Amino acid sequence: MIDLKTLREDPEAVRASQRARGEDASVVDALLSADERRRSAVSRADSLRAEQKQLGKQVGKAAGEEREHLLKKAKELSAQVKDAEAEQAEADQALVEAQKKLSNIVGPGVPPGGEDDYAVLKHVGVPPEFDFEVKDHLELGTSLGAMDMERGAKVAGARFYFLTGIGAQLELALLNMAAAHATANGFTLVVPPVLVRPEIMEGTGFLGAHSSEVYRLEEDDLYLVGTSEVPLAGYHSGEIIDLGAGPLRYAGWSSCFRREAGSYGRDTRGIIRVHQFNKLEMFVYCREEDAVAEHERLLGWEEEMLAKIEVPYRVIDTAAGDLGASAARKYDCEAWIPSQQTYRELTSTSNCTTFQARRLNTRYREADGPTRIAATLNGTLATTRWIVAILENHQQADGSVRVPEALRPFLGGREVLEPTR
Repeated sequence: MIDLKTLREDPEAVRASQRARGEDASVVDALLSADERRRSAVSRADSLRAEQKQLGKQVGKAAGEEREHLLKKAKELSAQVKDAEAEQAEADQALVEAQKKLSNIVGPGVPPGGEDDYAVLKHVGVPPEFDFEVKDHLELGTSLGAMDMERGAKVAGARFYFLTGIGAQLELALLNMAAAHATANGFTLVVPPVLVRPEIMEGTGFLGAHSSEVYRLEEDDLYLVGTSEVPLAGYHSGEIIDLGAGPLRYAGWSSCFRREAGSYGRDTRGIIRVHQFNKLEMFVYCREEDAVAEHERLLGWEEEMLAKIEVPYRVIDTAAGDLGASAARKYDCEAWIPSQQTYRELTSTSNCTTFQARRLNTRYREADGPTRIAATLNGTLATTRWIVAILENHQQADGSVRVPEALRPFLGGREVLEPTR
C-alpha cells in the first residue's frame, strides 16, 4: 500500500498515477476521506481518554457528594471512550481497505499508456538468419524427445505438458546455471513453499485486479503461488530486518502456477503460456533510497544470464498501464523467437518500492534508532520458457540444436542435442 504521507502532501500525484495506469482516480479521494475520518476518530478517542485519566485523579481526591457526582460522570465518560474506541477501530479498518484499493505510485520516467506502449531501451544481438525452413520449439522439442504436450493434456488438461529426457535435463541445467549465477553474486538460494496464506498473497498485491490468475485451495484457504516472489515477500513479514551490511538478496527456486484466465487462444501451442512451470526468481529487501540502483543491478544480472544462452534480446521499459499493482517500474527482457519473428518476454524485474513491505509490515532499523519500511524488488533469472528461445535460436538444418557454451557444463558437457525421431 502507498505511504499516507505522500497522499497527504501530494494527492494530485497519486491521482495522476492512477490515471496513468488506466485505473480509477476517485479511489484517491475515498482514501483521503478515510484518512481524515480515521485521524478525527483517533483525536476524539485520545481526547476522551485524556479526560478520563484526569477525571480518575479527581475521583481519587474527592469525597461525599462530589465523589458520587464524579463517579457518575466517570461512568458516562467510560461509555463515551468505549464508543470512541469502537469508532476508531472501524475507521482504522476502513482506512486499510481504502489503501488496498490503490496500486503503487508509478515511478518517474515510466512510459504512459498500455500493454503496447512500452519503450525499447536497447537491442542486444542480431536475430539469426537461417538457410533452411525454421521449426518452432514444439516441433523441435518433440523431435528431440524433450516434450510431450499430448500426454500432458491427457493427464492434467490443456496447457500442461511433460518435459522428457533431454527436455527435463535442459530445464534443470538452466535452473542450475541460474542458481550458480545467483549464488556467485551473493544471493542466498531458497526453495520456498508454493502454498501461501491469504494474507501473504494479498500482501504482495496479487489478489487485486489479477486475482483471477491465482489458484486457490478453498478447503485449506491457501493459494498456489505464480512466482516465488510471493513466499519470499512473506519471508520477513512482521519482522525488523538488518540492512546494516546492505540489501538482503534471495533467489527462490520453485514451481509456479497460473490460471491464465482470459488468455484463451493466445500462445496455446507449446510451452510459452502454460499453467505450471519452474522458475528461479531474485528477491531483494533494501532501503527505499537504494531501490532504483538495485533495480538496475537486477536488470544487469538478468542480461548476464541471457548472454550465457546466446540469444538476441531487447530490453523494454513497461508502460504504466501494464504494470502490476505492486510495481512502480518494470523492465522486461524479451528474446527473439525465430518461428514468430518477434520478441517474447523471458525475464522481468520490478521495483515495488515500499508497497509490499508496508502491507506485510517488514521494517529495518536505522543506525540512529527509528524503524523504516523496507523496499522490495524482484527479477527473473530463468524459467521453463527459456527452452523456447534456446531451441529456436540454436536450431540447425538437420533438426539438431546447438547447446550454448555456458550451458554445456550443466548438461554434462553436451554440445549438441540430437533428434530421437
